Amino acid sequence: MTLAVAVGEWTGSGGRFTLLRDTRTDGSFLVHHFLSFYLRAGCKVCFVALLQSFSHYNIVAQKLGFPSHGESGKDYVYPEMRKRRAKGVAESKKVPSGLHQPQLMNLDIRKFFYKLLTQKLLFSSPEGVSLTAAKERGQLVFLEGLKSCLDLVFGEEEEQPGQPSPLQFLRESSSDLRALFDFVRASLSAPDSGAWKGPVLLVDDLSVLLSLGATPVAVLDFIHYCRVCLCSQLQGNVVVLVHSSEESEDEENELVVNSLCHHSDLILWAEGLATGFCKDVHGQIKIIQRVSLQQAGEQDLVQIYQYKIQDRNVTFFARGLSAAVL
Repeated sequence: MTLAVAVGEWTGSGGRFTLLRDTRTDGSFLVHHFLSFYLRAGCKVCFVALLQSFSHYNIVAQKLGFPSHGESGKDYVYPEMRKRRAKGVAESKKVPSGLHQPQLMNLDIRKFFYKLLTQKLLFSSPEGVSLTAAKERGQLVFLEGLKSCLDLVFGEEEEQPGQPSPLQFLRESSSDLRALFDFVRASLSAPDSGAWKGPVLLVDDLSVLLSLGATPVAVLDFIHYCRVCLCSQLQGNVVVLVHSSEESEDEENELVVNSLCHHSDLILWAEGLATGFCKDVHGQIKIIQRVSLQQAGEQDLVQIYQYKIQDRNVTFFARGLSAAVL
Protein backbone atom coordinates (compact mmCIF):
# COMPACT_ATOMS: atom_id res chain seq x y z
CA MET A 1 0.00 0.00 0.00
CA THR A 2 1.24 3.47 -0.82
CA LEU A 3 1.20 6.49 1.46
CA ALA A 4 -1.25 8.29 -0.83
CA VAL A 5 -3.71 5.40 -0.44
CA ALA A 6 -3.27 5.29 3.34
CA VAL A 7 -3.84 9.01 3.80
CA GLY A 8 -6.61 9.18 1.22
CA GLU A 9 -8.41 12.40 0.43
CA TRP A 10 -6.83 14.25 3.37
CA THR A 11 -3.81 15.27 1.28
CA GLY A 12 -5.79 16.07 -1.85
CA SER A 13 -8.27 18.52 -0.33
CA GLY A 14 -7.48 22.17 0.34
CA GLY A 15 -7.29 24.08 3.58
CA ARG A 16 -5.30 21.43 5.45
CA PHE A 17 -2.38 21.73 7.83
CA THR A 18 -0.33 18.52 7.81
CA LEU A 19 2.32 17.85 10.44
CA LEU A 20 5.14 15.42 9.68
CA ARG A 21 6.76 14.23 12.88
CA ASP A 22 9.63 11.79 13.38
CA THR A 23 11.01 10.14 16.50
CA ARG A 24 14.08 7.86 16.62
CA THR A 25 14.17 7.84 12.81
CA ASP A 26 14.54 10.11 9.79
CA GLY A 27 11.18 11.22 8.42
CA SER A 28 12.57 12.98 5.35
CA PHE A 29 11.00 10.35 3.08
CA LEU A 30 7.64 11.93 3.98
CA VAL A 31 8.86 15.32 2.74
CA HIS A 32 9.98 13.81 -0.57
CA HIS A 33 6.60 12.10 -0.95
CA PHE A 34 4.58 15.29 -0.45
CA LEU A 35 6.89 17.34 -2.68
CA SER A 36 6.47 14.91 -5.58
CA PHE A 37 2.77 14.42 -4.81
CA TYR A 38 1.84 18.10 -5.02
CA LEU A 39 4.04 18.79 -8.06
CA ARG A 40 2.43 15.90 -9.93
CA ALA A 41 -0.99 17.24 -8.90
CA GLY A 42 -0.23 20.57 -10.58
CA CYS A 43 -0.08 22.67 -7.39
CA LYS A 44 2.01 25.80 -6.90
CA VAL A 45 4.62 24.82 -4.28
CA CYS A 46 6.79 27.02 -2.08
CA PHE A 47 9.48 24.80 -0.58
CA VAL A 48 11.40 26.21 2.39
CA ALA A 49 14.31 23.76 2.49
CA LEU A 50 16.42 24.32 5.59
CA LEU A 51 18.04 20.90 5.84
CA GLN A 52 19.43 19.88 2.44
CA SER A 53 20.57 21.43 -0.81
CA PHE A 54 18.51 21.79 -3.98
CA SER A 55 20.54 19.13 -5.77
CA HIS A 56 19.76 16.61 -3.02
CA TYR A 57 15.99 17.10 -3.29
CA ASN A 58 16.19 17.09 -7.09
CA ILE A 59 18.05 13.79 -7.23
CA VAL A 60 15.62 12.09 -4.84
CA ALA A 61 12.57 13.49 -6.66
CA GLN A 62 13.82 12.12 -9.98
CA LYS A 63 14.25 8.66 -8.46
CA LEU A 64 10.86 8.47 -6.78
CA GLY A 65 8.26 6.34 -8.54
CA PHE A 66 7.66 2.74 -9.48
CA PRO A 67 9.59 0.63 -11.99
CA SER A 68 7.90 0.59 -15.39
CA HIS A 69 9.27 -2.83 -16.43
CA GLY A 70 9.77 -1.63 -19.97
CA GLU A 71 6.36 0.04 -20.21
CA SER A 72 7.61 3.60 -20.56
CA GLY A 73 4.88 6.19 -20.21
CA LYS A 74 2.28 3.69 -19.02
CA ASP A 75 0.76 3.17 -15.62
CA TYR A 76 2.57 0.52 -13.68
CA VAL A 77 0.42 -2.39 -12.55
CA TYR A 78 1.63 -5.24 -10.41
CA PRO A 79 1.46 -8.65 -12.12
CA GLU A 80 -1.36 -9.83 -9.83
CA MET A 81 -3.62 -7.08 -11.21
CA ARG A 82 -2.49 -7.05 -14.85
CA LYS A 83 -5.10 -9.49 -16.17
CA ARG A 84 -7.97 -7.84 -14.31
CA ARG A 85 -6.98 -4.36 -15.44
CA ALA A 86 -6.90 -5.50 -19.07
CA LYS A 87 -10.59 -6.37 -18.79
CA GLY A 88 -11.49 -2.84 -17.65
CA VAL A 89 -11.89 -0.89 -14.45
CA ALA A 90 -15.30 -2.39 -13.72
CA GLU A 91 -13.93 -5.89 -14.00
CA SER A 92 -11.18 -5.05 -11.50
CA LYS A 93 -13.77 -4.54 -8.80
CA LYS A 94 -15.08 -8.08 -9.11
CA VAL A 95 -14.01 -10.79 -6.70
CA PRO A 96 -11.20 -12.86 -8.26
CA SER A 97 -12.43 -16.22 -9.46
CA GLY A 98 -9.82 -17.93 -7.31
CA LEU A 99 -11.73 -16.94 -4.19
CA HIS A 100 -14.55 -19.29 -5.19
CA GLN A 101 -12.29 -22.29 -5.62
CA PRO A 102 -12.02 -24.87 -2.83
CA GLN A 103 -8.24 -25.04 -3.24
CA LEU A 104 -7.98 -21.54 -1.73
CA MET A 105 -8.39 -23.15 1.68
CA ASN A 106 -5.05 -24.91 1.13
CA LEU A 107 -3.22 -21.57 0.80
CA ASP A 108 -1.45 -19.88 3.64
CA ILE A 109 -4.10 -17.38 4.76
CA ARG A 110 -1.53 -15.00 6.24
CA LYS A 111 0.35 -14.82 2.93
CA PHE A 112 -2.89 -14.18 1.10
CA PHE A 113 -3.81 -11.24 3.30
CA TYR A 114 -0.23 -9.95 3.17
CA LYS A 115 -0.46 -9.76 -0.62
CA LEU A 116 -3.90 -8.18 -0.38
CA LEU A 117 -2.76 -5.48 2.05
CA THR A 118 0.55 -4.62 0.40
CA GLN A 119 -0.22 -4.82 -3.32
CA LYS A 120 -0.08 -1.50 -5.20
CA LEU A 121 -2.93 -1.51 -7.73
CA LEU A 122 -1.57 1.22 -9.98
CA PHE A 123 0.49 4.37 -9.94
CA SER A 124 -0.23 7.02 -12.52
CA SER A 125 3.35 8.18 -13.11
CA PRO A 126 6.27 5.72 -13.00
CA GLU A 127 8.74 8.50 -13.72
CA GLY A 128 10.23 10.89 -11.20
CA VAL A 129 9.79 14.66 -10.96
CA SER A 130 12.36 17.21 -12.09
CA LEU A 131 12.57 20.10 -9.64
CA THR A 132 14.66 22.06 -12.12
CA ALA A 133 11.89 21.89 -14.72
CA ALA A 134 9.30 22.78 -12.06
CA LYS A 135 11.29 25.91 -11.15
CA GLU A 136 11.69 26.95 -14.78
CA ARG A 137 7.96 26.76 -15.47
CA GLY A 138 7.18 28.69 -12.29
CA GLN A 139 5.48 25.87 -10.42
CA LEU A 140 8.14 25.57 -7.69
CA VAL A 141 9.62 28.36 -5.58
CA PHE A 142 12.63 26.95 -3.76
CA LEU A 143 14.33 28.62 -0.80
CA GLU A 144 17.71 26.98 -0.23
CA GLY A 145 18.18 27.69 3.46
CA LEU A 146 21.73 26.34 3.71
CA LYS A 147 23.04 28.69 1.03
CA SER A 148 21.07 31.67 2.36
CA CYS A 149 22.41 31.16 5.88
CA LEU A 150 26.01 31.05 4.69
CA ASP A 151 25.56 34.12 2.52
CA LEU A 152 23.99 36.06 5.38
CA VAL A 153 26.57 35.05 7.97
CA PHE A 154 29.57 35.79 5.74
CA GLY A 155 27.99 38.83 4.10
CA GLU A 156 28.05 37.44 0.56
CA GLU A 157 24.36 38.03 -0.13
CA GLU A 158 23.55 41.43 -1.59
CA GLU A 159 20.33 42.73 -0.08
CA GLN A 160 18.04 44.46 -2.55
CA PRO A 161 16.17 47.59 -1.44
CA GLY A 162 12.70 46.72 -0.19
CA GLN A 163 13.40 42.97 -0.52
CA PRO A 164 15.10 41.67 2.64
CA SER A 165 16.36 38.12 2.81
CA PRO A 166 13.75 35.58 4.01
CA LEU A 167 16.19 34.64 6.80
CA GLN A 168 16.93 38.24 7.72
CA PHE A 169 16.47 37.45 11.43
CA LEU A 170 20.00 35.97 11.44
CA ARG A 171 21.41 39.51 11.12
CA GLU A 172 19.06 41.07 13.65
CA SER A 173 18.86 40.92 17.40
CA SER A 174 15.19 39.87 17.32
CA SER A 175 13.96 36.53 16.00
CA ASP A 176 11.14 38.00 13.95
CA LEU A 177 10.20 35.73 11.03
CA ARG A 178 8.13 38.37 9.24
CA ALA A 179 10.52 38.41 6.27
CA LEU A 180 10.14 34.65 5.84
CA PHE A 181 6.35 34.91 5.92
CA ASP A 182 6.41 37.78 3.40
CA PHE A 183 8.52 35.61 1.10
CA VAL A 184 6.04 32.71 1.34
CA ARG A 185 3.01 34.96 0.81
CA ALA A 186 4.58 36.73 -2.17
CA SER A 187 5.63 33.42 -3.75
CA LEU A 188 2.19 31.82 -3.52
CA SER A 189 0.15 34.98 -4.19
CA ALA A 190 1.98 35.93 -7.38
CA PRO A 191 -0.13 36.73 -10.49
CA ASP A 192 0.93 33.48 -12.22
CA SER A 193 -0.32 31.39 -9.26
CA GLY A 194 -3.77 31.27 -10.83
CA ALA A 195 -2.41 29.01 -13.57
CA TRP A 196 -1.82 26.28 -11.01
CA LYS A 197 -4.00 24.43 -8.56
CA GLY A 198 -4.10 25.24 -4.83
CA PRO A 199 -0.93 26.71 -3.28
CA VAL A 200 1.21 24.55 -0.99
CA LEU A 201 3.85 25.48 1.58
CA LEU A 202 6.36 22.75 2.45
CA VAL A 203 8.94 23.25 5.23
CA ASP A 204 11.87 20.89 5.90
CA ASP A 205 12.40 21.14 8.71
CA LEU A 206 10.93 23.59 11.21
CA SER A 207 13.24 22.53 14.04
CA VAL A 208 16.16 24.14 12.19
CA LEU A 209 14.68 27.59 12.78
CA LEU A 210 14.98 27.01 16.52
CA SER A 211 18.61 25.96 16.07
CA LEU A 212 19.27 29.17 14.14
CA GLY A 213 18.08 31.28 17.04
CA ALA A 214 14.37 31.79 16.43
CA THR A 215 12.21 31.63 19.55
CA PRO A 216 9.31 29.15 19.87
CA VAL A 217 6.85 32.06 19.88
CA ALA A 218 8.27 33.39 16.61
CA VAL A 219 8.11 29.95 14.98
CA LEU A 220 4.53 29.36 16.11
CA ASP A 221 3.52 32.85 14.96
CA PHE A 222 5.05 32.15 11.54
CA ILE A 223 3.06 28.91 11.18
CA HIS A 224 -0.10 30.61 12.42
CA TYR A 225 0.10 33.36 9.79
CA CYS A 226 0.91 30.79 7.09
CA ARG A 227 -2.16 28.77 8.08
CA VAL A 228 -4.39 31.83 7.99
CA CYS A 229 -3.03 33.00 4.63
CA LEU A 230 -2.83 29.66 2.83
CA CYS A 231 -5.37 27.35 4.48
CA SER A 232 -8.11 29.89 5.22
CA GLN A 233 -7.75 32.60 2.58
CA LEU A 234 -6.24 30.75 -0.41
CA GLN A 235 -7.62 27.27 0.43
CA GLY A 236 -4.16 25.80 0.07
CA ASN A 237 -2.15 23.37 2.19
CA VAL A 238 0.72 23.64 4.66
CA VAL A 239 3.04 20.67 5.27
CA VAL A 240 5.72 20.92 7.96
CA LEU A 241 8.33 18.46 9.25
CA VAL A 242 9.54 18.59 12.87
CA HIS A 243 11.82 16.34 14.89
CA SER A 244 10.87 15.16 18.36
CA SER A 245 12.17 12.88 21.07
CA GLU A 246 10.39 11.46 24.07
CA GLU A 247 13.54 11.83 26.16
CA SER A 248 14.68 15.15 24.73
CA GLU A 249 15.88 17.93 27.01
CA ASP A 250 15.10 20.55 24.35
CA GLU A 251 12.00 22.06 25.93
CA GLU A 252 11.62 24.71 23.24
CA ASN A 253 11.44 22.12 20.46
CA GLU A 254 8.94 19.97 22.37
CA LEU A 255 6.80 23.05 23.02
CA VAL A 256 6.65 23.75 19.29
CA VAL A 257 5.90 20.10 18.45
CA ASN A 258 3.07 19.81 20.97
CA SER A 259 1.52 23.10 19.86
CA LEU A 260 1.62 22.07 16.19
CA CYS A 261 0.05 18.71 17.01
CA HIS A 262 -2.84 20.51 18.67
CA HIS A 263 -3.56 22.69 15.60
CA SER A 264 -2.89 20.21 12.78
CA ASP A 265 -5.57 18.55 10.64
CA LEU A 266 -3.43 15.51 9.86
CA ILE A 267 -0.41 14.07 11.67
CA LEU A 268 2.00 11.59 10.12
CA TRP A 269 4.24 10.35 12.91
CA ALA A 270 7.18 8.19 11.83
CA GLU A 271 8.85 6.25 14.64
CA GLY A 272 11.83 3.95 14.76
CA LEU A 273 11.36 0.42 16.01
CA ALA A 274 11.73 0.03 19.77
CA THR A 275 13.44 -3.32 19.15
CA GLY A 276 16.18 -1.78 17.02
CA PHE A 277 17.26 -2.27 13.43
CA CYS A 278 15.49 -4.69 11.08
CA LYS A 279 16.28 -5.04 7.39
CA ASP A 280 12.66 -5.82 6.46
CA VAL A 281 10.94 -3.23 8.67
CA HIS A 282 12.48 0.22 8.96
CA GLY A 283 9.89 1.71 11.29
CA GLN A 284 6.23 2.40 11.86
CA ILE A 285 4.04 5.34 10.93
CA LYS A 286 1.03 6.57 12.84
CA ILE A 287 -1.57 8.39 10.74
CA ILE A 288 -3.78 10.59 12.93
CA GLN A 289 -6.75 12.25 11.24
CA ARG A 290 -7.90 15.06 13.54
CA VAL A 291 -11.64 14.53 13.18
CA SER A 292 -12.15 16.25 16.54
CA LEU A 293 -11.25 19.61 14.98
CA GLN A 294 -14.30 19.55 12.70
CA GLN A 295 -16.69 17.51 14.84
CA ALA A 296 -16.73 18.26 18.54
CA GLY A 297 -16.93 15.18 20.72
CA GLU A 298 -15.61 12.84 18.01
CA GLN A 299 -12.41 10.87 18.50
CA ASP A 300 -9.48 11.18 16.15
CA LEU A 301 -8.97 8.37 13.63
CA VAL A 302 -5.66 6.60 14.18
CA GLN A 303 -4.06 4.10 11.78
CA ILE A 304 -0.71 2.42 12.40
CA TYR A 305 1.38 0.80 9.68
CA GLN A 306 4.92 -0.43 9.38
CA TYR A 307 7.06 0.56 6.43
CA LYS A 308 10.15 -0.36 4.48
CA ILE A 309 12.10 2.27 2.53
CA GLN A 310 13.21 0.95 -0.86
CA ASP A 311 15.27 2.47 -3.63
CA ARG A 312 12.40 4.11 -5.52
CA ASN A 313 9.44 3.97 -3.14
CA VAL A 314 8.24 3.14 0.36
CA THR A 315 6.09 0.10 1.10
CA PHE A 316 3.51 0.22 3.90
CA PHE A 317 1.91 -2.82 5.48
CA ALA A 318 -0.02 -3.82 8.58
CA ARG A 319 1.95 -4.61 11.71
CA GLY A 320 3.16 -8.19 11.81
CA LEU A 321 2.73 -8.74 8.06
CA SER A 322 6.24 -7.96 6.84
CA ALA A 323 8.15 -10.26 4.52
CA ALA A 324 10.35 -11.35 7.43
CA VAL A 325 7.33 -12.69 9.33
CA LEU A 326 5.60 -14.34 6.41
